[in-house]
Amino acid sequence: MRIGVLSDTHIHSAEEIPAEVVTAFSSVDLIVHAGDFVGSAVLDGLKQLGDVKAVYGNVDSMKLRSLLPEKQIITVGSKKIGITHGWGSPEGIEKRVKELFDDVDIVIYGHSHRAKIERIGEVLFFNPGPGQQSYGILTIDTDVKGEIIRI
Repeated sequence: MRIGVLSDTHIHSAEEIPAEVVTAFSSVDLIVHAGDFVGSAVLDGLKQLGDVKAVYGNVDSMKLRSLLPEKQIITVGSKKIGITHGWGSPEGIEKRVKELFDDVDIVIYGHSHRAKIERIGEVLFFNPGPGQQSYGILTIDTDVKGEIIRI
């Protein structure tokens, strides 16, 4: 399964989603957004491309906060994925977001505006970076492969 991953888009309309992201996400099996959409129209635009799992971020509107959870866990194949936005300083963010999830294989997060793929212990931490500069593709089969694509 291929998952397109975004975070920190900080835009108000679906038309502002970079064309490269729209093209890439038109062929994924699932889209994950780790918060800070800013505008709910961005969520609606992503839903036009496919199935979307998302959480709200610290700058998202009350409307988005009423539509989306702060965190969620999804299962893809045999892998459990925790999704959250994150908070605080970029330093130590992986430790903070991991504390939200007991037993996951992957944590997708944002907030720091730093694209990062890092395995800490048995958990893969995946931050696609700010959505106007980069996005991610997670491929889950028997193994998990993460890729950050710069725009």
